[in-house]
Amino acid sequence: MKLLQLNKKGLNQVWMIAVIGLIMSNSVNAATRIAILNFELNDITSLPNTPAESSRTGSIKPLLEQALNNAGNYEIIHINADAQKAANSGFGYLFRFTDAAAKLGRQFGADWVIVGQHSKPSFLYSYLMAHLINVKTQHLAGSYAIELKGSHEKVMHRGVKALADKITETVNQ
Repeated sequence: MKLLQLNKKGLNQVWMIAVIGLIMSNSVNAATRIAILNFELNDITSLPNTPAESSRTGSIKPLLEQALNNAGNYEIIHINADAQKAANSGFGYLFRFTDAAAKLGRQFGADWVIVGQHSKPSFLYSYLMAHLINVKTQHLAGSYAIELKGSHEKVMHRGVKALADKITETVNQ
């Protein structure tokens, strides 16, 4: 009888340790929280800001969200357009001022913020330019420029995938 009581007591302790271990492992393996802001179009061609180019630029954020979801253990934090607009004092402001972008990310619980521009100096090529900002330090952790040759959908997909790979590499350092 005493042996049976000891085994039940020992079993309860084992269960307690297992539950504590599970809780601890979940907090250690929590997903990295990344906010991706809408990319701004910086079109300096002779026919700027066409609806097609605006649409193409609008596709970058969802493509990048998808690529990062496929690349690793990330939780994508959604910052609505109104909050982004309120934090943005003008074109390129959040891209240039990491502290302002980090503050916006912190309001939404992000660990990292990606601020980007689609720069189009020519009809033949454009650049995906992105800054990766560490919300905790408010510092620029990575600055990326991916050249896109052409305006085909496949080109944009490849460029965004390359950008996601570079961001993943930086975040995982």
